[in-house]
Amino acid sequence: MSDRVVTAFSPATVSNVACGFDVLGFPMEEPGDTVSARLIASGVEIDDILNDGGRIPREPAKNTASVAARALLEALGDTRGVALTIRKGLPLSSGLGGSAASAAAAVVAVNALVGGNATPDQLVAAALIGEGLGKGGAHPDNIAPAICGGFVLVRHPHPPDIIRLPVPRGLTCVVIHPDLEVETAKARALLGTHVPLSDAVKQWANLGALVHALHTSDFDLLARSLEDSIAEPRRAPLIPGLANIKKAATDAGALGSSISGSGPSVFALCRDRATADRVAVAMTAAVAKEIGGESQVYVSPISSRGAHVIP
Repeated sequence: MSDRVVTAFSPATVSNVACGFDVLGFPMEEPGDTVSARLIASGVEIDDILNDGGRIPREPAKNTASVAARALLEALGDTRGVALTIRKGLPLSSGLGGSAASAAAAVVAVNALVGGNATPDQLVAAALIGEGLGKGGAHPDNIAPAICGGFVLVRHPHPPDIIRLPVPRGLTCVVIHPDLEVETAKARALLGTHVPLSDAVKQWANLGALVHALHTSDFDLLARSLEDSIAEPRRAPLIPGLANIKKAATDAGALGSSISGSGPSVFALCRDRATADRVAVAMTAAVAKEIGGESQVYVSPISSRGAHVIP
């Protein structure tokens, strides 16, 4: 086998984006995970996992990145094997698409390593197989932006029907990750299986308005649309002081804010970088007051690039 190693980086992603539960998502420029792949005779192995505190499964059949890599090799009809080294740059159980980032980086690295010509839809489909391990069935609202980049809407998950939406000039994201962990499966269980019709109508209206706001760069409409009437009210108890953290963001100039994915990270969208920097300071202070501990804050434009090979 060749000694060649290919490494790919995949960014953190914000999913749901308030009114877009399970259908909207976008990547940040950083942080993210990296996965390195090298060829072996057959099968999929894990050489090492770094920065996870020993918490991520080392067994290939139970690891999102290795399962995604195997799915891609099978889709490409390639009988060779790969060994992976995974470096976590995302905090675990943070609501920033950590399992999606590892799966996305793995399929992009493996595709480049074997000289594959996988389409974005094939990459998404393979990564979804891996991410499904951690979620009991995955949805592409983290995987799709992690691979495709940009602000995306997933019209249909299987097979993926992914629509890239325009990003207004200046739109900047702030994400704060408190010193908490929320398991996706537990957060999803809080949602139940039924939604009152009045809540559903509010959500549809806000989602339609948000998509229009992105197309027209209407920041005022975007601000009015960043309201989640379905998931956030049910998940809010998982994040102490969420209402005050959100108020701090809007008081500092944010267009709006909500829970990133299943939490506990909270995101805010801002009309420019200067505003985002002020919002980051305000949210950090609010989290310190409401939750305490050491939080991590990130300020980033919405990245036009998803997972990609790096030197």
